[in-house]
Amino acid sequence: MQRRYKAVTFSYDDGVTQDQRLIDLFNRYGVKGTFNINSGLLGTHNSLIRQDVTVAHVKPRPEEIRKIYEGHEIAAHTLTHPFLPGCDDAEIIRQVEEDRLALSELAGYEVVGMAYPGGGVNFNEHVADVIRNNTGIRYCRTTVSSFDFEPQADLWQFKPSVYHHMEWDKMEELARTFVEMKADRPQIFYIWGHAYEFDIFNDWARFERFLSLIGGHDDIFYGTNREVLLKDWQ
Repeated sequence: MQRRYKAVTFSYDDGVTQDQRLIDLFNRYGVKGTFNINSGLLGTHNSLIRQDVTVAHVKPRPEEIRKIYEGHEIAAHTLTHPFLPGCDDAEIIRQVEEDRLALSELAGYEVVGMAYPGGGVNFNEHVADVIRNNTGIRYCRTTVSSFDFEPQADLWQFKPSVYHHMEWDKMEELARTFVEMKADRPQIFYIWGHAYEFDIFNDWARFERFLSLIGGHDDIFYGTNREVLLKDWQ
């Protein structure tokens, strides 16, 4: 088998019903994603206003989680989506570890990944250290785009390559570069976002075109965050 130095992985936050449509697309194009869920908010029905458009922000029920995310990865996103830099250490640990344990029970396997909740500066060095030293989390994704494919040593402050909804053109440019690249060392293309964002401007077809570009290449490994960041996939 050809040795693969390139990996693609996706990460989606909040655990919303639009994830099912996204997973159907992932399965069609042979890619994998990690879905970061607030276990304390499961079963709630809300809506959000984004770009002056109201979109559904509905959470699946706990008993639906295992089936919906089968074949992909379930990861933590805290119990109730607080601003972690504003929490004391005990609350950071409670929000993260209780979410991780609850999701592990729902998933049927140990959850070890996480994405920091909230936009903007939603983490800092202290929060990362508290999580690293006091929970079972082994990697945490930030919202800070790196715009490159380089592996990173600090997995508790991991920077994604790009935030799809806010950086469409850059994401598509990076995809073309990644597909054409002849890599001789590990390179990771990491895309993140929220599935409900595709409803804002009905961008589902555009994202499917992106998947058709990035998927189906023999020299690329398609895995969950856990598979790409924690395992030897080469």
